[in-house]
Amino acid sequence: MLPVKLDSYKPLREVVFESLREAIIQGILKPGERMMELQLAEELGVSRTPVREAIRKLELEGFVVMVPRKGAYVAGITYKDITDVFEVRAALEALAAGLAAQRITEEELEKLERSVVQIGEVVENENINALVEYDSEFHEIIYQASRNKRLKLIVVHLHEQIHRFRQITLSQPGRNRLALEEHKKLVDAISDRNVELAMTLAREHIENAENSFLCAVEEDLKGS
Repeated sequence: MLPVKLDSYKPLREVVFESLREAIIQGILKPGERMMELQLAEELGVSRTPVREAIRKLELEGFVVMVPRKGAYVAGITYKDITDVFEVRAALEALAAGLAAQRITEEELEKLERSVVQIGEVVENENINALVEYDSEFHEIIYQASRNKRLKLIVVHLHEQIHRFRQITLSQPGRNRLALEEHKKLVDAISDRNVELAMTLAREHIENAENSFLCAVEEDLKGS
């Protein structure tokens, strides 16, 4: 890993956390790999303290497991982990979409439509990193439009685990174009204030993402 770049707007521990989280998501730190504080601190160019704090936070987010008397290890992903996360996400996305169909403002609808255009552009350019970012922003607009703060808090807590899967899912051949069409249909349903259809489309969107992800990691999950 490369040394961290200091960000004046974020505490060092947060910068280190984000660097380690990204290394896990990108597969630089692999499932089952031991996370040695001293080694990671040297690679990132920081002391052990922010690394230790970042590992604790990664454990809370489900990226790291602590083994008694042995230390911290990158958490593996089991079939049950994946289905659990997608099951919760499908329910939350459906609820958020249904509420958004009732409560969204014209300004938010404009943002949602612009977001779909941005997603379409990066799909054409096959820019997966940008696609993941814009896809996240698309769903963030819907969460905001739901006008349910508690729902948004729950989704934010789940977001990091979702992010771990999103890049793999959208990298699958043809999935990004299908996802774009699903986004367009969802925006139309929300714009038409069709609550039931918005909820159905949102749930189907997540179920399709789950199927895509499971196909991508099928070999790795055998026996898990």
